[in-house]
Amino acid sequence: MSVISIEKLEEMVRDGSIKTVVCAMPDLWGRLVGKRLTAKSFLQCASGAEGLHASSYLFCADMEMEPRPGYKLTGWEQGFQDCAMKPDLGTLRVVSWMPQTAFVLCDAIDESTGELLAISPRAILKRQIERAQRQNLEFKCATELEFFTYRDTYEEAWAKRYRGLVPTSHYRADYHILQSTRDEETIAKIRDAMTDAGIEVENAKTEWGLGQQEIALRYTDVLEMADRHVMYKTWVKELMSGRGMSATFMAKPFIDEVGSSCHIHISMWDKATGEAISYDPYTESNMSKQFGSFVAGMIDGGADYTWMQAPSVNSYKRYRKASFAPVHFVVGKDNRTCGFRLVGHDKSFRVESRIPGADTNPYLALAAVISSGLDGVDANLPTPEVYTSNAYEDPDLPRVPYTMRAAIAAFAKSAKVRDALSATVQEHLLNFAENELDAFEQETVTDWEVMRYFERV
Repeated sequence: MSVISIEKLEEMVRDGSIKTVVCAMPDLWGRLVGKRLTAKSFLQCASGAEGLHASSYLFCADMEMEPRPGYKLTGWEQGFQDCAMKPDLGTLRVVSWMPQTAFVLCDAIDESTGELLAISPRAILKRQIERAQRQNLEFKCATELEFFTYRDTYEEAWAKRYRGLVPTSHYRADYHILQSTRDEETIAKIRDAMTDAGIEVENAKTEWGLGQQEIALRYTDVLEMADRHVMYKTWVKELMSGRGMSATFMAKPFIDEVGSSCHIHISMWDKATGEAISYDPYTESNMSKQFGSFVAGMIDGGADYTWMQAPSVNSYKRYRKASFAPVHFVVGKDNRTCGFRLVGHDKSFRVESRIPGADTNPYLALAAVISSGLDGVDANLPTPEVYTSNAYEDPDLPRVPYTMRAAIAAFAKSAKVRDALSATVQEHLLNFAENELDAFEQETVTDWEVMRYFERV
């Protein structure tokens, strides 16, 4: 049924076809958090007759939902005050695999000001979209998520401590039609469910890893793409779980396997005319002057914004030579050894950022891409030279941070980030990142350490 109006929802509530509305918002991990409302209660909230609230602790909780210290806007000192959840009725849709259920995304609202909660991911991305619009620019984009699929349920995988999982393919089957036919019963259900929910799917393919898949979503406006991304990612897990299977969007689930990426394709458009303005057939690179400055900004600010695209300790296990994951900030024309790849022509001409992994928060990642690119436009940076060789083997190119600590350090000292996001948001995100790194470095003993040191140290 796709996206529906509030009037259509009212009609469906009256005839009993909708009884529950899931109200959700993305947290700093890009997870959907929120509440299930009775349909009658939701209609009251949507009309403004009643309020919908959640604790602001959701924007400072770690992966285990533990509130961590060091936040200025919300924390123990502030009593973890509530924020309002304001439904974005443009995201209202029916979800076909959950009986009598609709879904809507919400904005987090600071109740003391009535404005968007600045530290919420949707607000962070909206700030960069508005920055672009002030320059008469809009962007179209698509996020390409890869994920691994297993025959184990999530409960079975947990009980096995994620060891000995059974992938859905037993040999490497990148692009193989035979393997995708075996997977089709599951993957077709995902494609159809997304289409039913108003998320346009272009294609699906098997990837190189054992059990690895990619389902490509069609490009759209930036905020809409981020919204579709988090819905799709959550719903893939729900649909896999419903079939007694599991999926992971970890960037590098196993060290002896390939990683899972989330390549971002983005193009520049004139807001007033609605015309694509990335392409210039008369330049050697085919980049227009303004788009060339945008791509130059992505390169120049690459290290500053890496953490916003690679938020976990695991993210950095992807960045290895000859892995199809990038190790250098450089642009090439259809060159997969580069961090940024130019593809398409005319209106489809765009740059692909190969930096994010599948664990990325799309709101933060897209904010990082747009912010760094606009920094280049503001500085009128010259169009970068197109790299034509194997970027993996060139030590003179600027390097993608290989560790979370290095990425955090670049993010922390960046004046570009501070100016674009605000000092308040930069400090909040920095504390979030440092807490996650501390959880790994100070609060964890890994299997690797035990195997290496138990007897021999």
